[in-house]
Amino acid sequence: MTEAAPLGRRAAVEFVGTGALVAVVVGSGIQASKLTGDVGLQLLANSLATVFGLGVLIVLLGPVSGAHFNPAVTMAAWWTGRRSGDGPRLREVAAYVPAQVAGAIGGAVLADGMFAEPLVRWSVHARWSGHLWLGEVVATAGLVLLVFGLARVGRAHLAPVAVAAYIGAAYWFTSSTSFANPAVTIGRAFTDTFAGIAPASVLPFIAAQLVGLVVGIGLVAALFGRTAPAVDAEDVRVPHGEHHPAGIGH
Repeated sequence: MTEAAPLGRRAAVEFVGTGALVAVVVGSGIQASKLTGDVGLQLLANSLATVFGLGVLIVLLGPVSGAHFNPAVTMAAWWTGRRSGDGPRLREVAAYVPAQVAGAIGGAVLADGMFAEPLVRWSVHARWSGHLWLGEVVATAGLVLLVFGLARVGRAHLAPVAVAAYIGAAYWFTSSTSFANPAVTIGRAFTDTFAGIAPASVLPFIAAQLVGLVVGIGLVAALFGRTAPAVDAEDVRVPHGEHHPAGIGH
């Protein structure tokens, strides 16, 4: 087991990592919309950039903070590890979540600046419909199931590939294009570009993500048991000394 990095450093990693993730999502969306008017090609470019960016960020930053970059993953890690003591404590959750939200906003502003867009302009892209909220429930539940399911079967070291692949697929099989991340949802409200979401659509999306979080935790318990089984240490990569895997969401 590796020694945990100081909480301040881990929170800084969550800030930078979430910001970089949103910069990838928003920036690639802007670039794609400048290069082609075909919405399908725009989404393809956006999803591919996100897949590659996710993998890199988890590999690079996972050993320090666990590479959550997502309040849903952080809260799931706290809930599933609260009895065993393997998950983050409440003070860590209180540090991670604001860092993730601030990083997401900063990443959107950075992406806008790189493409000479207004640094802050509220998105007018309304995403207000029941089928989109259902898509967010499915996307978030699947992400939580994947991240914590990998840990339960001793395959957390596959998170960079598995999580990136899942998000890339969920771009296409969910109606909402799989935000699956409350912090990223907030950040994307700050950019009126391809990846933006209107501020009025943010709260319903976050509510759907929280429902997905609960569903995902329930699925983990139902499919893998309520407690993590003992596994060989060689099969698990433990970020910053805690027994929860790297996780993400775009």
